[in-house]
Amino acid sequence: MQRRSFLALLLGSAMAAPAMAAGRKPNVIIILADDLGYGDLGVHGARDVATPNIDRLAADGVRMTDFYSNHPSCAPARAALLSGRYQHRFGFENNPGPAQYDSAAVGLPRDHGGTLPERLKAQGYATAAVGKWHIGFTPENLPTARGFDHFYGFLGGAMAYTSEAASGAKEMWRGSAPAPMPAHTTEAFADESVAFIQANRDRPFFLYAAFNAVHAPLQSTSPYLGRFAGEPDPKRRAYLAMLAALDDAVGRIVGAVDAAGLRRDTLIVFTSDNGGPTWQTTSRNGPLNGVKGTVLEGGVRVPTIFRWPGRLPAAKTSSAVGTGVDITATVLAAAGAPRTPDLDGVDLSPAMARGTSPERTLYWRLGPQGAIRSGSWKAVRAEDRWWLFDLSNDIGERNDLAASRPEVLARLKAGWRRWSDTMPNPAWGSLNRTGQAPAGEVKGLIDAFVRGQPVDPRSLLYGGGPE
Repeated sequence: MQRRSFLALLLGSAMAAPAMAAGRKPNVIIILADDLGYGDLGVHGARDVATPNIDRLAADGVRMTDFYSNHPSCAPARAALLSGRYQHRFGFENNPGPAQYDSAAVGLPRDHGGTLPERLKAQGYATAAVGKWHIGFTPENLPTARGFDHFYGFLGGAMAYTSEAASGAKEMWRGSAPAPMPAHTTEAFADESVAFIQANRDRPFFLYAAFNAVHAPLQSTSPYLGRFAGEPDPKRRAYLAMLAALDDAVGRIVGAVDAAGLRRDTLIVFTSDNGGPTWQTTSRNGPLNGVKGTVLEGGVRVPTIFRWPGRLPAAKTSSAVGTGVDITATVLAAAGAPRTPDLDGVDLSPAMARGTSPERTLYWRLGPQGAIRSGSWKAVRAEDRWWLFDLSNDIGERNDLAASRPEVLARLKAGWRRWSDTMPNPAWGSLNRTGQAPAGEVKGLIDAFVRGQPVDPRSLLYGGGPE
């Protein structure tokens, strides 16, 4: 069954009206963008690309302005989202390398209450993962071994976008078997997502649609590139084409839900795994400072939207502070799944209804970098240097208050160290191509961002490199 396309299943699927029984558990769709810049959506102020479908999600739901990834690079952020726990608890602090260099330890833990799809399967859900995996290459760590009934996508950190591309991996999988490379991955992942929705319209389902857009390499198809023929920068033109394709894919997924009569029965979450690597793809994180791979806001604050008509407000902007593990907790609460003590997140539904949340404390750790946000205060660490920012009036993290507010910094440093001391060491090292940055380089890089100086972050390879 896993080798058959969901599209083929539709040929024998009746177009009957969906079951609308009272008490039906909600369908859940998590749409995860890859390396999306905070400022690259229309609803976030982008001017050189239209994202009408993502913007429409915001018009129909709750847009979270203060939402964070649990990590500033791809794989650890995904591990947190699918486990519902700080990924440090099981040593997932660094990005894995390419499969041939990978540690067998890379994967989600089996010694707790289960992954999000495993927990939802126990509630009667059909489950599917489409797109990028990046959290395990061994058979016991494939999506179909970790709670997903179906998987169509790729296992590594980056992928070619077209079958004709001159660079990039072209290793697709269906279930645990290799699959042909599609003409365009973004459209193929949309096709697969739509087919899964239609094939499972009569039962609760969980779709994890993890697109590789807009991660490097910068590749797209002629029709999408043609939309931006007037853009003189070829890198930016390719990025905008990739973003437009992602927006179209979001529109197709949401359209399939609505066409199936499941609009009020489906919780849709749109988010990104981390901030954009501007130097690499032209992604724009403004008005935030920093990029993917840093614990500054531009590396960890991500566009996030929740839509559930009739259950969540529409056209609401919320400053409630949230993070990736909160998505897990919110989904499980919506599905009526029991909460287990090992989960780190909170159900955000009450906070989204109010628009604000009680004071939250969030933590990040990545090699020599660390950060803590408590209320509007944020402390950032790089090696032996700390900075302090008041995000209520300095979202761009330019005004370092470490010297003028030492008592606040001391409190946050102590809180971060207490949290960090409870976390084990990374289960594997940084496996990026050129190793770790020399001592002092990370500190100098963060300081350059804060001072607004020209920055080349390519050597910042604690999980924020090519993968």
